[in-house]
Amino acid sequence: MAENRGGTIIGAFVAGALIGAVLGILYAPAEGSETREKIGDWMEETKEKAKEKIEKLEEEIKRRKEQLMKHVG
Repeated sequence: MAENRGGTIIGAFVAGALIGAVLGILYAPAEGSETREKIGDWMEETKEKAKEKIEKLEEEIKRRKEQLMKHVG
């Protein structure tokens, strides 16, 4: 249960960071083309970070599954 709570906290933190970043970019004084470029760059970086986190999570799940199978089997 503690692990689930940690995931919820991390999810809330990530969501807050995303919202803050988008609002910061949208309200910054810049031309539309410059803002769109910044948003595109930010989205690409976020996509890469998300891929990395998913890969780490998959590795952790695999590791825990192997540990569980050792204890059960």
